[in-house]
Amino acid sequence: MITVLVSGASGIVGYGVLRSLRQAPTDLRLIGTAIVDDSVAPAFCDVFERAIPTADDGYLSWLLSTISKHQIDLVIPGIEADLYKWVNHIAEIEHSGAKILLNNPALISLCKDKWRFYEKLKAFGTPYAIDSSLVPDFQFLESSFGLPFLLKPRRAYGARGIVRVDNRASFDRYRSDVGPVLMAQPIVGTDDEEYTTSAFGDGQGSFFSSISLKRTLSSEGFTEKAQVVEPQDVVTAVSALCRCFAPVGPTNFQFRRHHDGYKLLEINPRLSSSTSIRAAFGYNEAQMAIDYFLKNVKPAPPSIRRGRAVRYVEDLVFYDDRVDL
Repeated sequence: MITVLVSGASGIVGYGVLRSLRQAPTDLRLIGTAIVDDSVAPAFCDVFERAIPTADDGYLSWLLSTISKHQIDLVIPGIEADLYKWVNHIAEIEHSGAKILLNNPALISLCKDKWRFYEKLKAFGTPYAIDSSLVPDFQFLESSFGLPFLLKPRRAYGARGIVRVDNRASFDRYRSDVGPVLMAQPIVGTDDEEYTTSAFGDGQGSFFSSISLKRTLSSEGFTEKAQVVEPQDVVTAVSALCRCFAPVGPTNFQFRRHHDGYKLLEINPRLSSSTSIRAAFGYNEAQMAIDYFLKNVKPAPPSIRRGRAVRYVEDLVFYDDRVDL
């Protein structure tokens, strides 16, 4: 039996990964961790462990102890904080006996800062970069990008923290943060032309398989509705980007279709919030990761079903063992 730890199991990425692994044919023992007890996490794993915050001084010791306690074979980060923590402690974690589902460390480092990533993307000369600026000058940004334009956090994920600038007054509230905290970009495409593609990178500049979804975002920045699509231009873009960044394992590419082609919003070098949706259509990248990282089995392109998915709020009830009154 293979034992897998998924961190951040109380969040949509973490419990989505656990749900995907439950569909896998491999005999798995699933350990979920989260910093709170009263979440949905225990419903999706065999054993739940309460974690300490990733930023705490004792976090690494706690993680290594948990790996030893449960004889973990593979650890999967369900939150970005863990991704960035683990990549700095690969030797210690793997010395404990567990493999880590980690992408190319160079790509992880780049994706931590969207401005650095933009500079690298421009240096490669691809047509997929969205023009960006750190100049804290409203007149310059208006003339360059038009109105409205966006201020996007350099270090964030999803659509969190994005500011829509319609006039000088709205810009002035954030002007001091432009550069060190925020970067400016034009608005490209529309909300109904957004795509998320997951590709399983081979680490050599190509990928084994992929799936694309046309999606609608929730107010929290996660995929709310999705439809399986096969846009060849997106596959072409993913192929080019893999040649640039050589991802390893599950890698999420987010695009918008613009008048001059597809533009890259960001790359998430990890399993993402759409993992469980992709698994439902036959693309179980969490299972692929177990086969690849633990068994050295290259993922074969799966048979993908067509259809659409809609996320909704659901009640999950945990009953007490005591006798009802």
